[in-house]
Amino acid sequence: MKISVELTLTPLQGIYEEHIIHFIKKLRVSGLTVLENPLSTQVYGDYDKVMKVLNTEIREVFEMMDKGLLYMKIVKSDRSEYEPHF
Repeated sequence: MKISVELTLTPLQGIYEEHIIHFIKKLRVSGLTVLENPLSTQVYGDYDKVMKVLNTEIREVFEMMDKGLLYMKIVKSDRSEYEPHF
């Protein structure tokens, strides 16, 4: 089953950019389709692989920071080719 996941990582501390950059770089080398914009990162792929990668990388980045917040939306379909029709 293919899924699309939108992630917004928000470290709740003064130094935050290094944690976000680390997280995105780890996602980029995971073999999954990863698209980024200034507000969020989208990850696309097979459910089991996406969730395995996210489980590992979310744990790692949470261990790096004192406090943090992660918003995650999951859609049951691969929306990586989506283009608006308007």
